[in-house]
Amino acid sequence: MSLKGSISAAALALFMASPAFAQAPVKIGMITTLSGPGGYLGQDVRDAFNLAVELEGGKLGGAPVQVIVEDDALKPGQGKEIAERFMKTEKIKLLTGIIFSNVAGAVVPDILDNDGVYVSPNAGPSNFAGKECHKNYFVVSWQNDTLHESAGQNARNLGYKKAFVLAPNYQAGKDAIAGFKRMFKGDVAGEIYTRLDQTDFAAEMAQIRAANPDVVFQFHPGGLGIAFMRQYAQAGLLEKTPMVVASPSLDSVILKAVGDAAAGVNVSSHWNSDFDNAANKKFVAEFQKKYNRLPTYYASQGYDTALSIAAALKATGGKVDDVAAFSKAMAKADFQSVRGNFKFGPNQHPVHDWFALKVEKGADGQLALVTKGKVLENHGDFYAKDCKL
Repeated sequence: MSLKGSISAAALALFMASPAFAQAPVKIGMITTLSGPGGYLGQDVRDAFNLAVELEGGKLGGAPVQVIVEDDALKPGQGKEIAERFMKTEKIKLLTGIIFSNVAGAVVPDILDNDGVYVSPNAGPSNFAGKECHKNYFVVSWQNDTLHESAGQNARNLGYKKAFVLAPNYQAGKDAIAGFKRMFKGDVAGEIYTRLDQTDFAAEMAQIRAANPDVVFQFHPGGLGIAFMRQYAQAGLLEKTPMVVASPSLDSVILKAVGDAAAGVNVSSHWNSDFDNAANKKFVAEFQKKYNRLPTYYASQGYDTALSIAAALKATGGKVDDVAAFSKAMAKADFQSVRGNFKFGPNQHPVHDWFALKVEKGADGQLALVTKGKVLENHGDFYAKDCKL
């Protein structure tokens, strides 16, 4: 070999051995809702996910990552188009970010059919949890029903017997009411499915008043929840009929928007900013430092999603191409969740604890969600028994 050839070969070997060549960034496609009344939900998921990447110096599990984010605008067709472009043009195998179950219903099957991996930071529709479960589909947040089963159990623990229930007319809304009723076991004085874009609830307020329940359960995330809570208080119903909800109906953003009207409302959640564990203390402090706002539970889920992916990347040496190996590593859930106890059940949905929270004034006079006790322990979901992986 000539001297020139030897130098070229040595240069090529050095280039191939360099970190940049040895491991190109793992592309992660994030399809989420960043605009409209539910825009802050996706923003919190995105910001917390990116925070986890930033805290590891642009990596997850030691592997450099590139997070590519696009807004589905709560449009299933738009989410589907983004996913197709991510997979075909960007050659992305690992996707996350979807907030709403109607978008997930349009997008997730395509991802799985193309041998991709989807890790949900929020939506957990029932139809993907049972017979339609998939070895490459993971939900870090919760299965939709369980989120509201916690509210049903909380209402039952508080001694309520007759409930009026409301939720938007889409998959998550149907799962919400099914979950609440499953654990509440009391009488249902009325059941209403609202529109997903509804902002005027005057007719529903009149029906609640006429039914005269002893508690109201409602699931309205994001801007819908702000509108519902304000109108409920303005109608004078909050003073007469208490409300028991799960965290999407009263997160820290909704609480700030409605103010004193939310005082005394009972909430259930798998996470709260006051949880006393090392992982959560670090997360809350770093999130507030970075973004100058209190994280919602959506943010906690975005952060946990990043940590779960980090654990899998660490186990696979930063590789996603071997989808079976990556999914096997994901299923171990080898990370410290900010919510405390966490593992994946047989359908790769969470098994974790649920807590009772209440809106109270703190020492500073400001309203806050305060953790009061445990509602359900190591709780999985109703559909796991039907999943055969």
